[in-house]
Amino acid sequence: MDGLSLPAGKLSPALLHEMIGLLPTSDPDLVLGPGLGEDAAVIRAPDAGQHLSGIKSDPITFATDHIAHYAVHVCANDLAVTGARPKYFLPVMLFPARGTTASMVQELFRQLGAVCQTLGIVVAGGHTEITEAVNQPVVSGTMLGTVPAHQVVSSGGAEPGDRILLAGQLPLEAISLIAREKRDVLRRRGYAEAELARAAGYLFDPGISILAPALQAASLQLVTAMHDPTEGGLMTALAELAHASQVGLSVDLQAPPIPAIGQRLCREFGLDPLGAIASGCLLATARPDRAHHLAQTWRALGWPVSILGETTSRAEGLRVFEGETEKPWPHFAADEITRLFHAA
Repeated sequence: MDGLSLPAGKLSPALLHEMIGLLPTSDPDLVLGPGLGEDAAVIRAPDAGQHLSGIKSDPITFATDHIAHYAVHVCANDLAVTGARPKYFLPVMLFPARGTTASMVQELFRQLGAVCQTLGIVVAGGHTEITEAVNQPVVSGTMLGTVPAHQVVSSGGAEPGDRILLAGQLPLEAISLIAREKRDVLRRRGYAEAELARAAGYLFDPGISILAPALQAASLQLVTAMHDPTEGGLMTALAELAHASQVGLSVDLQAPPIPAIGQRLCREFGLDPLGAIASGCLLATARPDRAHHLAQTWRALGWPVSILGETTSRAEGLRVFEGETEKPWPHFAADEITRLFHAA
């Protein structure tokens, strides 16, 4: 292993696969363990009967405001795509040693309580610390939930011939982050306060929670796989799903719905919206005879639905098209949003 510095963001797929191989991950009660593209763990708890436990851990490092909102929803989303309903949250909250006030801590706790209450989640423990190790507040949380054994979904269940569906728009989380973190810059570039407020508000409306469509799809057993496009954006999530399921993909680049303000904000900073953090949309695969029912179910919940393409044999690899023209698959070594902060 060389001594080159690694880029910010996720580890590369090859390196992550290698690192997971160094860990003890085999246990008869581990129903769904660590793997590229898998969103959360599922374990068989003693005396749990027909219900299994879902577990997810995640840190929030990009955002500097509303980080409790991000932390709860990101963990809850990753549980939901396994079919698990989130129940308990244990946050680790780290504050910088310089500049932290009691009111800042109180505000983070207030945010945490409000979002957990909205989702019916109980804070079961955690840890809070002021430390020299961080220069901005960081929340890293572990969330637990339950899922009926027959309802477990993984990212690795897709089969060749499945339809690929997307619920929601993208990249809502990146749009909100850009509007929040670069508001002064964007004002100077002529953006109206109202449109920046609307973009920043995507965090709450439409919002970044995918609990409703994910849990509905799992309970009705309409999907073969689900995945939560977060860091690395939609194209990374698609590649992860393909790797987990050992399938190829044929994807229409013109299908993903991107709001006009999202296109504009990404262009301002040279970011590709297809590779930017995208909490707030849900990726799934379904057999052809169930895809229409799934789309109708999501639309009935008020979610826009797009058909992105279909899964193919693994030998066909990852293919993307714009109309009839095949394009190279977009690969992102790090989430596009990291460039926003590096530029700063």
